[in-house]
Amino acid sequence: MTYRLFSHDGSGGFVVEAALVKAGVPFEISVVETDAGEQMAPEFIALNPLHQVPVLILPDGTVMTETAAMAIYLSSACPQAGIAALPGSPAYAQFLRWMVFMSVNLYEGCLRGFYPERYTTDAEGADAVKQASDGHMRRSFEVIEEVLRERQFICGDELTIADVYLAMLAQWGPKSSLKGVASVVSEVAADPVYGSLWKRHGF
Repeated sequence: MTYRLFSHDGSGGFVVEAALVKAGVPFEISVVETDAGEQMAPEFIALNPLHQVPVLILPDGTVMTETAAMAIYLSSACPQAGIAALPGSPAYAQFLRWMVFMSVNLYEGCLRGFYPERYTTDAEGADAVKQASDGHMRRSFEVIEEVLRERQFICGDELTIADVYLAMLAQWGPKSSLKGVASVVSEVAADPVYGSLWKRHGF
């Protein structure tokens, strides 16, 4: 039974691919060239009406969208793989908290920064949306930085897929000098499982 990931390098599919590799499950990748408009193909829109990657097809045919949801699902479907702490543990509660926090505040903030025209009806409004996005993301990264003052990784002493998610978002977000976040990025880039994917995706 094989997972199928619709993605392309440099997208949020990086996190899902990282979770699949960590899980050690068989999977295949279908590259969607968004620059060429392949996400607008009817067969892809049938999978994700917002025509966005990544999309994950589970072995039973279930369709998943949303990067954080896929990572959370894989962590619970493969609890012994070390994707995250064991479900039901205090560390897993922190994992859920920060995955949702990053999805709502940072991932969405990136979208507003990259595609401000989606959130306004005029060019001047687009500039304002981008500025507001940068400010909100900076505040959100600072919240995470406070957590990282107390521990090495966002959920505790072990690197999890939440740190991989954070590292990717840090590459997309406004430049900053936050030491804790930068340390997590370095740990992900050097990790024996995630490091090669990190380089291949161009981070």
